[in-house]
Amino acid sequence: MSNRLQLSVLWEGLQVLIDTSQLVIDRPRGSAHPIYEALIYPVDYGYLAGTLAHDGGGIDIYVGSNPTVELVAVVYTVDLIKRNCETKLLYRCHEEEIDQIADFIQQQQLGYALIRRHSSAHES
Repeated sequence: MSNRLQLSVLWEGLQVLIDTSQLVIDRPRGSAHPIYEALIYPVDYGYLAGTLAHDGGGIDIYVGSNPTVELVAVVYTVDLIKRNCETKLLYRCHEEEIDQIADFIQQQQLGYALIRRHSSAHES
């Protein structure tokens, strides 16, 4: 299977998870991080109910304010203090919101890779 086809299957699978799951926002835009109160969420943040992430909760998702796009990126993080890695989805985010999310993650001193979905159907 070619790399391009594998990525297509990945993006499509992630979109199906979003489309078939209840989106739960437990940290609205502007709210403080539950541990680090100086960190303010730049967009809504929550999880997909009925899915399973490594920590036993639902898959994490940042939800922006752009209704014309769907899944736009994925962030993989590594936390050396917790000694874990996480996957976070970026959904309906404008470019500015993607940058704000990256800044928010950097403030937490996490290693991360942000992978953008490049498709004419998902760019705005």
